[in-house]
Amino acid sequence: MSAIVPAILPTSREDIEHKVSLLVGNASMVQIDLVDGKFVGPASWPYSEGDAAVKFDGDNPLPYLGRIQYEMDLMLSAPEDVVGDWIAAGANKLIFHAESSTTLLKTMEEVNTRYGHDKDFAPDLLSMGVALNIESDVTLLEPFLQYADYVQFMGIAQIGKQGQPFDERVLRKISQFRSTHSDVLIQVDGGVSLETARALLSIGVDRLVVGSAIWRSQNLKETLESFRDIVREHNG
Repeated sequence: MSAIVPAILPTSREDIEHKVSLLVGNASMVQIDLVDGKFVGPASWPYSEGDAAVKFDGDNPLPYLGRIQYEMDLMLSAPEDVVGDWIAAGANKLIFHAESSTTLLKTMEEVNTRYGHDKDFAPDLLSMGVALNIESDVTLLEPFLQYADYVQFMGIAQIGKQGQPFDERVLRKISQFRSTHSDVLIQVDGGVSLETARALLSIGVDRLVVGSAIWRSQNLKETLESFRDIVREHNG
């Protein structure tokens, strides 16, 4: 399992295809940020086009399946409406935001039943994560942990945008959660840089989701390797 996950906030279908093509051979998994403009904004593709039609499906799947695994970060007010479409397109990791929907627990239960998700059994086939915004109390995560294979803490105050400054409040939240959940995989999305990576790993973060630090770098491959060097250094 990769400890460094590149993130794409797509502007178009072509944007996903192009950026994923750059990651093939350099990463094993990518996170696609899906923003509907309702839960948070502004909307990303495909929701920026004014409808919720998924432009990938079972007949026209996500690119480079088999060489890249897809994690969909569902920053959506009604994730239940589209989760099946993204699974059909080839996504095998789904992140639900704890604050996104009053029926989220039911949605995760239905994914568990309909798609045969079995927590901790075959995470490479289908796994679910639950994300927590920086303003929310960590206790909000508790009901979802029965279905979640991992937790994602947001490291920025304004989610749905790349390039936002790292918010150090997340360090306390992660430490608080880790103190009572030693066996839960934790990843952080937002504000992850070569400067913040060490601090996050030192408090028990397992996986780092990296967006702007990769896409704004001069050399994608070298930047990814620099992040991996930090992980190797942390692991001794």
